[in-house]
Amino acid sequence: MTDGQVREGAWVAGITGLLDPGSWPAGMRVIVRKERPHPGAQLRFTDIDGHRFTCFATGTKRGQLADLELRHRKRARCEDRIRCTKDTGLRNLPLKGFAQNQLWCELAAMASELIAWTQMLALTGKARRWEPKRLRLRVFAVAGRVASSGRRLRLRLAERWPRASQITAAATRLQALPSG
Repeated sequence: MTDGQVREGAWVAGITGLLDPGSWPAGMRVIVRKERPHPGAQLRFTDIDGHRFTCFATGTKRGQLADLELRHRKRARCEDRIRCTKDTGLRNLPLKGFAQNQLWCELAAMASELIAWTQMLALTGKARRWEPKRLRLRVFAVAGRVASSGRRLRLRLAERWPRASQITAAATRLQALPSG
């Protein structure tokens, strides 16, 4: 299911009874998802007959298998944001004192939030899924100048820059947002 709709070519099953739980906590469930990879996806050697299998274990005792699997996939987005936050400075705590590192963590979280909002509000297409390192290289490290003309701020980039039009369009989208 995606967006509450059934997805063609995907199946979910519980396989807990087929496994030896050993020392697992009581009530653990194992759910497997079988699906065809999206067109153009690189197949893995573990894909069987063109299908990809994904398993996860959960301690949730109630709920339909499809709902639990959807919740699990949504959680992956959260894990992506954690990975991105580590790329914005949370991976290492560079300062000596606790209070200083606490401030560093808050700044890294703020940078991660700004990236997430920028991707959602300003960027389009593949740029919405770029990792922080790629955004740094392609968007944030662009040489440019902010100029004022007629009481308006204008962003001036070198026209030869490969993504100048994309960056300008993103800045225009942000300026068009209602303020306040």
